[in-house]
Amino acid sequence: MGVYLSTPKTEKFSNDGENDRLRFGLSSMQGWRATMEDAHAAYPDLDSLTSFFGVYDGHGGKAVAKFCAKYLHQQVLKHEAYSAGDIGTSVQKAFLRMDEMMCGQRGWRELAVLGDKIDKVSGLIEGLIWSPRGGEANNHFDDWPPEEGPHSGFHGPTSGSTACVAIIRNRQLVVANAGDSRCVISRKGQAYNLSKDHKPDLELEKDRILKAGGFIQVGRVNGSLNLARAIGDVEFKQNKTLPAERQIVTANPDINTGLYVKSTTSGLCTRAVKLCKSCRALVKAF
Repeated sequence: MGVYLSTPKTEKFSNDGENDRLRFGLSSMQGWRATMEDAHAAYPDLDSLTSFFGVYDGHGGKAVAKFCAKYLHQQVLKHEAYSAGDIGTSVQKAFLRMDEMMCGQRGWRELAVLGDKIDKVSGLIEGLIWSPRGGEANNHFDDWPPEEGPHSGFHGPTSGSTACVAIIRNRQLVVANAGDSRCVISRKGQAYNLSKDHKPDLELEKDRILKAGGFIQVGRVNGSLNLARAIGDVEFKQNKTLPAERQIVTANPDINTGLYVKSTTSGLCTRAVKLCKSCRALVKAF
């Protein structure tokens, strides 16, 4: 899916940072794609105790990946489960919330501004015309008020993105993944997977796809998408009788909450967490 260049773009964007709990570094490269479709989010201080890192590998365009990088961590924070200490539930709901937020006039406008240049002007103009006033927005718990406008019936984007995030709080590590981006932990130089690729030929994924009315052809969902889970890709989420978790393609993530980052007696952790795809983030806890 997507257009490829005759030679790859190998220029890299890199950044790093730290706080009193961890150090992180990240790097991204466009590669063979005609445009950069991936995005990342690095918030070492999501709150006073928590750090958030995410990698989003877009397909069919960059808008969904950039939307997730902009909003997914915010939704983790805003869910009531987060305040109760249930990070796993809050991040699961945040993944599913992305699909809900990308619908309607507001969703179309946000994606237009984040996406290709041809839609940016239209998105900005419609924002001036149709976006609610500040007072109206403040009446909504999640600051995502509905808008009326020419795209009120928009069902969501046909493009999509994987999402793989790592959240660290008080030495606990929570990993959530939908798609085939990966999280890997290094323990004394040995790599261990903390996520698995959601490919259509996996038995669990295949069972859901078939029950939802889809099919698998040449290793692709409905002969098109080579992922069984993703944010966006609304064409695979049209069965009105099924919840989001049971659609042909779902944004529902696998979540690993039984992980802890431990310090050594020297105070330096021997474990590093790596999120992988075209964007990469390396996190090392003290």
